[in-house]
Amino acid sequence: MARHMRRLLALIVSASLASVAAAQGVALSGVMGSRALLVIEGQPQMLAVGASVRGVRLIEVRGDEARIQLNGQSVTLKVGAAPVSMGTAARAGAGSEIVMTAGSGGHFMTDGAINGRAVRFMVDTGATMVAMGQADAERLGINWRSGDRGYASTANGVITSYRVNLASVRIGDVEVNNVDASVGQTEMPFVLLGNSFLTRFQMRRDNDVMRLELRR
Repeated sequence: MARHMRRLLALIVSASLASVAAAQGVALSGVMGSRALLVIEGQPQMLAVGASVRGVRLIEVRGDEARIQLNGQSVTLKVGAAPVSMGTAARAGAGSEIVMTAGSGGHFMTDGAINGRAVRFMVDTGATMVAMGQADAERLGINWRSGDRGYASTANGVITSYRVNLASVRIGDVEVNNVDASVGQTEMPFVLLGNSFLTRFQMRRDNDVMRLELRR
């Protein structure tokens, strides 16, 4: 316990020294198990995975890196690296590869954005299109009622669905434009990342790691 306390104090001191450089951004000062010590606009914050503060949510801690959600995007921070700006996002379309790790149950989940607004995705290679519930569509500002009406088969039976077009789907610094999607009149806990998005990529899976490389 004493050793952990000394390490924690050392991390806080390190964060304080880094606070000037990180005054207008988010930096990773240190990690302790599944927690990360972030410096957010000059203020050290110890976060557990899943916790959020001041618009920053900690998604994952791995080695000397931490993945956060910032401005609707997934951003990876490294201990000692330059801070990431709070007010600016990575250049749209700058990236070409998405890497995801399977979570509980073997599902690939990731944070991202649709039309610039934050969503939680689950990869579904069996889904024809990106699919979401009505509540998510309305939160994202999608005029689903003007979409092409059809029907979709679900575990709860056949439901009415509407085909729409998404201006952009973004995960990290990878953005794809003009993606077809379906909106069902049902509740869904997350957005399904279906083949209208996945077929834009070359997909590779190595055990619990999935890599999506953008086709050019």
